[in-house]
Amino acid sequence: MIVRYGMLAALVTTGCSGARDSELAKRDSGAVRAAASPLPSPDSRPAIVFLGTSLTAGYGLREPATQAYPALLQAKLDSAGRLFRVVNAGVSGESSAGALSRIDWLLGRDRVAILVVETGANDGLRGQDPDSVRGRIQAIFDRARRDDPPPRLVVVGMEALPNLGQSYVTRFRAIYPAVARANDAALVPFLLAGVAGVDSLNQDDGIHPTAAGHRILAANVWPVLEALTRRQ
Repeated sequence: MIVRYGMLAALVTTGCSGARDSELAKRDSGAVRAAASPLPSPDSRPAIVFLGTSLTAGYGLREPATQAYPALLQAKLDSAGRLFRVVNAGVSGESSAGALSRIDWLLGRDRVAILVVETGANDGLRGQDPDSVRGRIQAIFDRARRDDPPPRLVVVGMEALPNLGQSYVTRFRAIYPAVARANDAALVPFLLAGVAGVDSLNQDDGIHPTAAGHRILAANVWPVLEALTRRQ
């Protein structure tokens, strides 16, 4: 599914865009960590950590703590009797470099049973080299594997905007299945499937989903998460 070209300006100026990589790197070292949802300490259930961008953080929602798709997945897990707790570590404006800069901190806070990585949308907006984006996602997974026991891995696919050309769109789309295959990770092919380009499911900026859109995002991720938690 292709995101509309007209969304580009909104993406660049809202939470899903952010600053240049150099500015993000500075922010990621301090303020970004403070912005991410902290891991709850008294809950002994193994964590499912969602490392992501504004799409995961629930940018623009009235109640992101309950309306963003990770919170909706927590409700699904609870209803299914799966004893996991979801940690929303989404940060608006973050690039894959920022996600990589936070992974040590996130994994060091608690026992992480499943790591879900949703990153790359902001890299695609800036036309970053797809091979570099893939390399940073790979580095995140390499770090996760050093935990004992290592978490199960999920990579969430994104799409590049068509204004960068079909060659770039194709190379960018290929990042996610390639990383999944190389790491025996579960793949969500496209987080925004059924939502991107649908006016009624997006906020006024044309890119960040509404509460109704987040319900579809949760439905897109749930089959993968349901299968992984069933095996636990």
